[in-house]
Amino acid sequence: MRFHTLDDWLRWQESLHPREIELGLARVRTVLERLDLARPDFTVVTVAGTNGKGSSVAMLESILHAAGYRVGAYTSPHLLRYNERIRAGGEAVSDDELCAAFARIDAARGDISLTYFEFGTLAAIDCLQRRGVEIAVLEVGLGGRLDAVNVLDADLALITPVDVDHVAWLGHDREAIGFEKAGIMRAGRPVVVSDPNPPRSVLDRAGELGAPLALAGRDYHYQAQGDQWCWTGGGQRRHALPLPALRGDFQLANAAGVLMVLARLGERFPVSQQAVRSGLLAVRLPGRFQVLPGRPVQILDVAHNPHSARALAQNLARQPCAGRTRAVLGMLDDKDIAATVACLQALVDDWYLATLAAPRGAPASRLREALGGAGQCFDSVPAARAAALAAAAENDRVVIFGSFYTVAAALA
Repeated sequence: MRFHTLDDWLRWQESLHPREIELGLARVRTVLERLDLARPDFTVVTVAGTNGKGSSVAMLESILHAAGYRVGAYTSPHLLRYNERIRAGGEAVSDDELCAAFARIDAARGDISLTYFEFGTLAAIDCLQRRGVEIAVLEVGLGGRLDAVNVLDADLALITPVDVDHVAWLGHDREAIGFEKAGIMRAGRPVVVSDPNPPRSVLDRAGELGAPLALAGRDYHYQAQGDQWCWTGGGQRRHALPLPALRGDFQLANAAGVLMVLARLGERFPVSQQAVRSGLLAVRLPGRFQVLPGRPVQILDVAHNPHSARALAQNLARQPCAGRTRAVLGMLDDKDIAATVACLQALVDDWYLATLAAPRGAPASRLREALGGAGQCFDSVPAARAAALAAAAENDRVVIFGSFYTVAAALA
């Protein structure tokens, strides 16, 4: 074994490939075949989209676990520990499992150079196969068509809301980006689209492949009813459902798509009403409008593009603050910073801008430019957060957002 600790493996992987991101399936497919994992024993649900992927994966995982199935999940990025990315039976895999998987991948790859994400994706497939999961819910990292997760053929594809993001790799409009997301579809296999207004490119690709398509508002419907909601689709009706434990009205749209996925999987993985209820109530997803205990209120959200920032703004508007709203912001340099902060300017009284200590991290000065010169600049998220808390009164709230890296730095 090349290394004996997870930290050593990860540090080495970060420097192994000449590029941090290099889309394409050839390298990872070759290694997967050498590992004899090209056709794992589990059913594959692949989830792509710009927003709502993490929430949808978490709800699917929670409901299937409540139904008694051996379910695995792969998501990225992580907040505090790399192990969070790969879960089986609701628990993160261990350091030892990851190190053993990395050693097998290293031996199989020969002289093939793999990116950090490709190593992790192969490790996820390896670990979930060895854990004997029946069904795996896999979140695409970037795009879909050329993302390493797409090396496995999805038995069912879920496409969540599509918006403009990662334009350097995916294209500059929703149609181009939708085409990349639609790459996770497979001929003749079901597709659920929870985007209420999907790009034409997504619909066209499903038609070309003959993939049975379920669309929000056409093939399934949902309606809020006070503190409950109901859902119909796929010949099923579910009434008196609890609201998902994840905050935000938009989570109903994600949950509705999840129920359509379960309806399509129902012949092999039937799920009772009680399992749906239990799963919706038990679901947890750190970093999505996560409220920390104590005063002043601290809200953590990984919102990093205009679509997710609008969702954050809606959540904040529905929970008025008696005092001032103080925002701690750190973002990556390749995001649409101006459009993202514009979604929240009307709700934020004071800005604390942090230079993000991450690859492609934006300097605080660039954030300040996007805000027209408003806000104070700090050299790190902890420093910005400390200043916001020091200035905050008991009835104020501190909103920490802009990136997974931002939330991770606050939680750490």
